[in-house]
Amino acid sequence: MKVPFTWKVTGWFMIGWSPEFPAGEVRPIQYFGEELVAYRDDSGVLHVLEGHCKHLGAHLGHGGKVVGDCVECPFHGWRWGPDGTNRYIPYQPDRPNRGLTLRTYPVREQYDCVFMWHHPDGKEPQWPLPDIFHKFPQFETDAGAYYRPYPEFSRRADGEPVHPQIVAENGPDSSHFHYVHGATVTPVCLEWEAVAEEWRFLTGWPDARSDGPDSMALRIHSHFSGLGFAMSAFEGSSNHRLIFACTPVDDEVSNLFYSIWWPKLPGETSDVPPEQVRNHVEKRFLRTVWEDLDIWRYQRYVEHPPLARIDAAPYMAMRKWATQFYDLPPTTPPDVAAAPV
Repeated sequence: MKVPFTWKVTGWFMIGWSPEFPAGEVRPIQYFGEELVAYRDDSGVLHVLEGHCKHLGAHLGHGGKVVGDCVECPFHGWRWGPDGTNRYIPYQPDRPNRGLTLRTYPVREQYDCVFMWHHPDGKEPQWPLPDIFHKFPQFETDAGAYYRPYPEFSRRADGEPVHPQIVAENGPDSSHFHYVHGATVTPVCLEWEAVAEEWRFLTGWPDARSDGPDSMALRIHSHFSGLGFAMSAFEGSSNHRLIFACTPVDDEVSNLFYSIWWPKLPGETSDVPPEQVRNHVEKRFLRTVWEDLDIWRYQRYVEHPPLARIDAAPYMAMRKWATQFYDLPPTTPPDVAAAPV
């Protein structure tokens, strides 16, 4: 997807789920056009570093080993610490090269979801990672009251031609639910506001059984934390929570991640959802990601859309809010913004 802004977006971005990064294992990953290495050290802490050894350029994620809190290069055994410094050279053990460092990326794990901080200039996190069970204090906040999100209620789509801006713009777009998801009623955007790095909006689903225009069968409270992901709490006919994330791989495609926390049945003690719950969530909620993707894969970005009056204010306000996360100029040709609609 060609867009008139950069893919090098600032913020917290999801890169997977904790069980995908077992202790002692080294994995190559790629995000924001960079080859990276992820490893969980012997104490259980997950780290993400620049992927290529500074010695002779071998990729640490292909054949590298975890040694203590370091990752060891498969080529000559040089070890790199979680702070990016060279810690050990086997054939001169008392003289590591202290002048060399690998770029490091802050990592946070939350309820089995893994997030990485990205800033194009390597700046430290400018806001904390929000907590999905404390982000909406007006509702239940005990994570133990929900089934685990991974693997049963999590999905990913890799290498999709989708920019995070497109995913974010789904928020104020209420009209698409009928046409894309087959909704029998059209939701309405009840409230929206921009608060620093957060875009907050409340979506209501009218109660078809009620004559009252303000009667809602379901309310969805959603907060975007930058452009990386949205956290949502559902209130009403279902009371689950979800994260929907979009993380650029390079200047053309992203990986998308989707996780649902579903409330446990009364008396349930296991974190593993029973079959009838899995079937219900799969049928009603997990499929919506692929329905959106069927549109996004072929969508052209329209910089000056002829919006309907009901959508114009929140839609354009969100676009203005989003500009704060682009610290680099666009890499697409200058005529993209003026492409015919």
